[in-house]
Amino acid sequence: MDHKESFLQFLKIEKRYSPHTVRSYLNDLDQFDNYLRLQNQSGNPDDITSHDVRSWIVSLIGDGYSPSSIHRKISSLRVFYRFLRKEGLATGDPLDKVVLPKTAKRLPVFVEEKALDRLLDDCRFDDGFKGLKDRAIIEMLYFTGIRRGELTGLRKSDVDLRSATVRVTGKRNKQRIIPLIGHFAVKLNDYSRARDAEFPDLTSEWFFVDNRGNKLYDKYVYNTVRKYLAMVTTIEKKSPHVLRHTFATHMLNHGADLNSIKEFLGHANLSATQIYTHNSFEKLRRIYKQAHPRA
Repeated sequence: MDHKESFLQFLKIEKRYSPHTVRSYLNDLDQFDNYLRLQNQSGNPDDITSHDVRSWIVSLIGDGYSPSSIHRKISSLRVFYRFLRKEGLATGDPLDKVVLPKTAKRLPVFVEEKALDRLLDDCRFDDGFKGLKDRAIIEMLYFTGIRRGELTGLRKSDVDLRSATVRVTGKRNKQRIIPLIGHFAVKLNDYSRARDAEFPDLTSEWFFVDNRGNKLYDKYVYNTVRKYLAMVTTIEKKSPHVLRHTFATHMLNHGADLNSIKEFLGHANLSATQIYTHNSFEKLRRIYKQAHPRA
């Protein structure tokens, strides 16, 4: 399709989307573009009709894509066409009358408190620098609720151990300050000293580094979380984002209000945070059944 490059620049510069998000938009648009070519359809935005979009959706369903994945791809198209109309590069909207497949509401997966207690209190981490780093990764995700990309993007200057705070740069380069638990700040200091001893000539600005002193990469974080969560839980999904869900759910269960959790997580609006109330409601339901004499 025409005008993709100018659209991607708009996402990067004006919307300040992360490289990962921009790649997702590009992949979705490229996939639609390839589908149009297979159908011998023009890639000109004004030549695309709602019939083309609906037939693509049918094709995606046939290829086994989930409703949530299809929703995301169509959302990419919507944003693209909104940009084109705003810039005067297209007049129509082929998505106006498109009906999307229904999606099932999925509650966030989280780890039970007892399981996290076992991991942090009883499980043995490796000795030396690697063990300190792995533990710091797990605890940073669980104690702050930050995203994996936010963790790997932390710079040394972002972590203030004296004031026990961490400055996090989230989506659209929005920054937020998150307090650190006292004993966790001490462990981060232990990690920092071990890192500097392991790499005495290191000039890198990154707070978390890999085994060669380079910026920590996403796959390392994912594998570390999966390894240690497997020691204490049987939930199928064991990703860094599960620890983010766990942070929010545990905070809510212990009395934190939704607005505060919204600020911790860096959500743009409260609706994104409200999904955690479902998990807390399930806890209330269990307590009700156990405590009410007629339940």
